Amino acid sequence: MSTPLSAAPKLRMSRPDWLASPKVFRTEVLAGLVVALALIPEAISFSIIAGVDPAIGLFASFTMAVVISIVGGRKAMISAATGAIALVIAPLNHQYGLSYLIAAVILGGLMQVALGALGVAKLMRFVPRSVMVGFVNALAILIFMAQVPEMRDVPWAVYPLIIGGLALMVFFPKITTVIPAPLVAIVTLTVITVAAGIAVPNVGDKGDLPSSLPVPGLPDVPFTMDTLTTIAPYAFAFALVGLMESLMTAKLVDDITDTHSNKTRESIGQGIANVVTGFFGGMGGCAMIGQTMINVKTSGARTRLSTFLAGTFLMVLCIAFGPVVSDIPMAALVAVMILVSFATFDWHSIQPKTLQRMPVGETAVMVVTVAAVVATHNLAIGVVLGCITAMVIFAKRVAHIAEVSGVLDPDGNQVVYAVTGELFFASSNDLVYQFNYKDDPDDVIIDLTDAHIWDASSVAALDAIETKYAQRGKKVTIIGLNKASAEMHGKLAGRLTAGH
Repeated sequence: MSTPLSAAPKLRMSRPDWLASPKVFRTEVLAGLVVALALIPEAISFSIIAGVDPAIGLFASFTMAVVISIVGGRKAMISAATGAIALVIAPLNHQYGLSYLIAAVILGGLMQVALGALGVAKLMRFVPRSVMVGFVNALAILIFMAQVPEMRDVPWAVYPLIIGGLALMVFFPKITTVIPAPLVAIVTLTVITVAAGIAVPNVGDKGDLPSSLPVPGLPDVPFTMDTLTTIAPYAFAFALVGLMESLMTAKLVDDITDTHSNKTRESIGQGIANVVTGFFGGMGGCAMIGQTMINVKTSGARTRLSTFLAGTFLMVLCIAFGPVVSDIPMAALVAVMILVSFATFDWHSIQPKTLQRMPVGETAVMVVTVAAVVATHNLAIGVVLGCITAMVIFAKRVAHIAEVSGVLDPDGNQVVYAVTGELFFASSNDLVYQFNYKDDPDDVIIDLTDAHIWDASSVAALDAIETKYAQRGKKVTIIGLNKASAEMHGKLAGRLTAGH
């Protein structure tokens, strides 16, 4: 029997979240505009670091933002050309040229897609909170340090302009939040400098803006194994650094917005965006912490529209309003980024009360992360060193958890050793020395009810204990193994030395 047409289920298209209200739409549009203005000098600066024409960085920022707004997993996060990526690929460009750089970007994007599909995003669960705090604080310091050159050896008028911009962004929100304060500061300072004819460094001094849209094409490189072996190491480093920065930034935005994002989709999306960027002749990129903070924290954006419009406005501003954008004083953008760095830093983490309560190891991990990032200007290196430090401290702390206590039967015929704690390579090394092989009776019981075997080192330690007792004609019985420990012990016991 056929279902009446009127009774058939109706398909409902979900409404985009940026259409939830006129206020949300206005916030997203204005946020995208502010981010686009801040992206221009950043993209040009990173192009210089990579040794390519400014248009290459601007094209990358355009395609990255537009594509990631569709395929990414973290709403409102900004991806574009970044300094970390520029540092990774600069040697390749200097040695082999732009075509090889673009080929490496495409290959790196494909690697990111593969790593994302393999679940590399799940590794984020192993990043300790202290590393995350260090990551955030290091980013804030780097953002501020990046502004220092713009305040050195400049006309005196730059300083009052920066102070005025900061004052506008601090006090204007007390009047209204309808228009983002950074946009007000940028427009106001631009009008003042142009109208008064104040000669200060502006965006145009950073480089020429593109006058047309990028055109897709293949990199002009020989498709040979030699080319692959040349670009593969750079592409792999590109993929890892890009994913690490993007996933860390996504986690930070999750915390700020109290929402969860799909990190696997973000990883794959970053790869897709970089492949597209490569085909359009861009230098590649990843998530940008500074622009993301402007978008999310300063401007209040929460949807994909702001990310999409940041890329779209970027090209519109460069192509249609190039002369106007070129007149924006760098002092205005410096003021914006200084405020962003101040807002990004976790000031609570360095308060005396917090430091007194925090374990020394946790503070050490944060300091190592910050120091490594600031010293190398590479967020990936800082995060890796921070995680390694955290693991070493954790292993050292847990190594002392395993305890052994022996109880002798009243009749003296049997001794029961109760082992408590986690048994792994660090804690099991001293296990062998906690038994009285010489004076114990012939019947020895080792009770592991309150312990857990994690690795082969622990099984080898138990084998060594049994061997030492056996050499004295004494029998060892191990009891209380939980299921996982019993499986590992049964699989490896007696098989970890030569001859077995």
